[in-house]
Amino acid sequence: MATSTSKAEAKAALDKFKMEVANEIGVPLTNGYNGNLTSYQNGSVGGQMVKKMIENQEKQMSGK
Repeated sequence: MATSTSKAEAKAALDKFKMEVANEIGVPLTNGYNGNLTSYQNGSVGGQMVKKMIENQEKQMSGK
């Protein structure tokens, strides 16, 4: 079972990843409230995160 420390670390890592992806695709994401962004912009960040996670997992599984 995950400890609260490992949960906090995982959340911090995902938040960092989210900010990196948003920056790469030009979405002005900030820490905290982002109600000024459209659902399209927010969805683009989430979609790109999933795409990158799948690509990384596929590379890992293929041994490359």
